[in-house]
Amino acid sequence: MSIIPITIYGDSILRKKVEPVKQIDDKIIAQVKSMFDTMRNASGIGLASNQVGIDNSIFVVDISPIEGCEDYKPVAMINPEIIDESDEIITMEEGCLSLPLLRADVDRPEKIRIKYLDVAEKELIVDADDLFARVIQHEYDHLIGKMIPDRVSPRARKKMQSELHKIMNREVDIDYPITGKN
Repeated sequence: MSIIPITIYGDSILRKKVEPVKQIDDKIIAQVKSMFDTMRNASGIGLASNQVGIDNSIFVVDISPIEGCEDYKPVAMINPEIIDESDEIITMEEGCLSLPLLRADVDRPEKIRIKYLDVAEKELIVDADDLFARVIQHEYDHLIGKMIPDRVSPRARKKMQSELHKIMNREVDIDYPITGKN
């Protein structure tokens, strides 16, 4: 098991649009495995590469621990691109491993279509809805430098400023490794 410290709010890599993966090799496959290990160690259901300080376009999702989602298989999406989304918007509370203990209601399309490469370099197109679609969109946001505070109203963002300040200063008590101040 290979656990990587998680970058948290205030780390500059979380605000950067990541670079595409040019070649899927043993290093990328090892990264994907480490990302799954890191996500599960932190009791997460999604994790993007820049959340572990890596500047490439990969995220992993495993919603199978959630009641009602046991049949979903873990998935790694390399160079993902959301190619369609529904007009219907759903509001749901979200959390984030890079925003420990912070939760907020976020509006997102209920359904999406996403194109990506798997670790075998096969291009796949998947239609996702409900929680699966939400987690994919959340992780995709990370890859383009967006986070929950960017998806809420200015009023809600203002309310979370105190919590964001505590997170940025590592004044949070969590049970998974995070990066030091940068």
